[in-house]
Amino acid sequence: MIQNGSDFSLSSEWDRCFGPCCARVFFGLNMDEEAAHFIATLLHSSTVAHFMHLSTDSFSRHKALGRYYEDIIELADSFAEAYQGRYNKIKKYPDDYHAGTDPVEYLKNMQKFVDDAREHLPQDSEIQNIIDEITELIDSTLYKLKFLD
Repeated sequence: MIQNGSDFSLSSEWDRCFGPCCARVFFGLNMDEEAAHFIATLLHSSTVAHFMHLSTDSFSRHKALGRYYEDIIELADSFAEAYQGRYNKIKKYPDDYHAGTDPVEYLKNMQKFVDDAREHLPQDSEIQNIIDEITELIDSTLYKLKFLD
């Protein structure tokens, strides 16, 4: 399912795709499904950021989004491998897709998603450390998008 729109905010596409908060998204999912949803969302965010990277007229946004879409894939892969090494192999991922056009709003929503998802994911320190790296990437990308234009 592809969610399109000109403004990706909590009240529009984000709400239809993820719900108003992560807790609702994870309601009723088992741990493997929660991890699969988290990984899929991170990987989708790379594609969304790549589209915004290609379509922006701002050099600083172009560079910030370029770093994000490259690095988030490696972090999602690290999370997936650490999770599967510790728990189970994930065999099924959700097929929902989300989209966005405003990089700052989109990454603010990703920031909230990761913050909310953290409590529903395994609490092992090595897995939480990868989530910390994901959060740092989102935070530093937001800094670049907001203040280096």
